[in-house]
Amino acid sequence: MKKIALLVVCAVSWHSVMAQKTTITVAAFPAVDEIVKASLQEWQKQNPNVEVKVVGREYADHHTAMTTALATSTGLPDVMTIEYGYLGRFAQSGGLEDLDKSPYKLSQHASKMVPYAMAQGRSASHGQVAIPTDIGPGAMFYRHDLLAKAKVKESDLTQSWESFVESGLKIKQSTGAHLVAHARDVKDIVIRTGIPAGEGVYFDAQGKSVIESSPRFKRGFEIAQKIRAQGLDGKINAWSNEWGESLKRGTVTVQMMGAWLGGHLQNWLAPNTSGLWRSTALPERIATSWGGTFYAIPKKAVHKDLAWSLVQHLTLNSRQQQMAFEKFNAFPALIDAQNGEFFNQPVSFLGGQKARLEWKQTASQIKPTMVFKNDSVAEEIVNAELDLVLNKNKPIDQALKDAHRLVQRRASR
Repeated sequence: MKKIALLVVCAVSWHSVMAQKTTITVAAFPAVDEIVKASLQEWQKQNPNVEVKVVGREYADHHTAMTTALATSTGLPDVMTIEYGYLGRFAQSGGLEDLDKSPYKLSQHASKMVPYAMAQGRSASHGQVAIPTDIGPGAMFYRHDLLAKAKVKESDLTQSWESFVESGLKIKQSTGAHLVAHARDVKDIVIRTGIPAGEGVYFDAQGKSVIESSPRFKRGFEIAQKIRAQGLDGKINAWSNEWGESLKRGTVTVQMMGAWLGGHLQNWLAPNTSGLWRSTALPERIATSWGGTFYAIPKKAVHKDLAWSLVQHLTLNSRQQQMAFEKFNAFPALIDAQNGEFFNQPVSFLGGQKARLEWKQTASQIKPTMVFKNDSVAEEIVNAELDLVLNKNKPIDQALKDAHRLVQRRASR
């Protein structure tokens, strides 16, 4: 009887151990947190004893928390999501796993991903610290009804920056609508044009500021100044309440952002404007990107093997990537996921356009741009100097000289 009792106790204990679940944590921001949650049912079929805790925070709060976690090695998740704007800073922290090394060996999958996004996740000193999951091929969304009223063609917007500005004058005269929400939006595109291989938007391969020497910045400032001088921008900052209202009411004609903006317009920014918008290439058919999301694994994560299994499911599974695009407008970084039937379907919100095919073409043309630790600092300084040009008539050459000096000083700390 004692032996039987002992066997029963052992069996109960064994089942108790087997029933215990391992918990891994994913830290994310909207709507990546929802994408991860939507993917779990499929992944957990293969990992039934793993519980995934998704910690969702607002965009800025998430990145602040992750910055602190990496700096202090406390509160680290097993999987960390990073938006492109923070990638340079996090990549240089030294706190993320090199996914090219064993046991990850991401390099064997590199050809499956959009090349420019893979390059963004790579650090010269720390290796492949992040893998892309979604990308933001640049697109120009415009109000078709306003162009028709002003007798302006789509090609007038895309042919050149000069014709873009001329079109804005016609549109304002005929409809009263501004061409763009803010002149800064135009500068942001121009400075991302023709970046040499191995360089970033603000820094060369050696990490030196190119703000004063690169003609990209002077041209961007000049076009932005022209738009402001002719009253073609609404002086409205993106993501403000006033910005949302301008998109709903048609007081702004054009908004240039990532392809994901189409989903935002349809679902919550301006759902009442269905059929009035169209999408096309950026002026001068510039191929650039807006944002993008990456997954990384902290070096001091507890469950790296499970974290990597989940990350592979989120990034290298074609069905999962397609689901994220169809439900959450997360344009897939996995090339194979860009071949689904969904891409050929007309977008009713955009007047029946097959816009996703053009976004796909743009994504294939984007050149790799390196990211640097001080990119966000450089962006703030450049924007501050542009504001002085637009609002105080500060000479452009002096503004660029001052921006270069300030950025170089911060970068050398």
